[in-house]
Amino acid sequence: MRVWQYIVMVAVGFSVTVILTPLIREFSRKRGLVAKPGARKIHDHPVPDMGGSAILLGIISAIAVQLIGEKYFGWAGFHSDVTVTPLMIGGVLLGTLIVYLTGLIDDIYDISAYAKLAGQIFAGLIVALSGVQITYISNPFHPSLIQFGIIAIPVTIFYFVAFANIINLIDGMDGLATGISAIAGASLAVIAIHQYQIAAALLAAAVVGACLGFLRYNFPPASIFMGDQGALALGFMLGAISLLGVLKTTFTLSFAIPLLVLAIPIFDTFSAIVRRIRGNRPIGEADDAHMHHQLIGRGFSPEQTLLMVYAWSILLAISGYFIQDTTPIVRLLVLIVLFILTGVLTYRLGLFGVTHHHPPHHDE
Repeated sequence: MRVWQYIVMVAVGFSVTVILTPLIREFSRKRGLVAKPGARKIHDHPVPDMGGSAILLGIISAIAVQLIGEKYFGWAGFHSDVTVTPLMIGGVLLGTLIVYLTGLIDDIYDISAYAKLAGQIFAGLIVALSGVQITYISNPFHPSLIQFGIIAIPVTIFYFVAFANIINLIDGMDGLATGISAIAGASLAVIAIHQYQIAAALLAAAVVGACLGFLRYNFPPASIFMGDQGALALGFMLGAISLLGVLKTTFTLSFAIPLLVLAIPIFDTFSAIVRRIRGNRPIGEADDAHMHHQLIGRGFSPEQTLLMVYAWSILLAISGYFIQDTTPIVRLLVLIVLFILTGVLTYRLGLFGVTHHHPPHHDE
């Protein structure tokens, strides 16, 4: 597998998304499919929020070009990855489509949280049944494996649902979820290439290209948002890529490295749950104490806030890459230190405090 093929994936995803986003933005505006200003929303005017469709189409276009290259021009690619079957790739794409449609319906009709969760669980089940499962993890303290047995499918579904919502919950300001997803995708691509997981690397490259193309319009001040359709689909696909990237390996703590890449949104989500429990409020209820709200409240501009979050995410991603081949104990210690530092950062920003209630709404 040559480097230029990954570059093609990024380029196609980027180009298609850049071309389609203004068209979808205009369609969204004409149909009134917009995110309106609200209590904890940073924007002060209605903004089209159907951008997730452009992102998904960019990803699909990149994958289509790769498959055409494999069939007609002899490119190496998905078929070269002996650890991944066509059924698995089909399951990932179908699951992502289901999650996207769930978010799309929510963006248009504002369905209940339970309906959204049902759609995500069904999508996760589809991917798990296709063969993409967490069947075991390595034991960092002993040269053995911890087998999940009959709970492998529920564990896998939980993993997918968690990833989807991690991105969705951090999608609260211009460029945040898009940039984090691009950084995560690039990190997962590099890790997958390092581990010779070609399918995961190709999918990650497509995600990076589409996110960068969308960021052209989503960076502050954003002219379009990705909506739940985009945030849920991106999170779900990143979760799938992270599993494909460590499939059939026995690296200790392999699953922790993708989680490290997304440590900031993970802690942001965790702190939101803690805040709502402490305040005796529903976990799914919105508030205005996410990391980006706290940084802006301390006088930083949206652009400065984004760059700080990007920088910390990139640092975590680089750390994740360099600890891949270290000893299990060293890897565990580094992961613990980095997670603690990120946790201290979120605590110092006041993310675990009790906050005021705000009515539910679409993020961004």
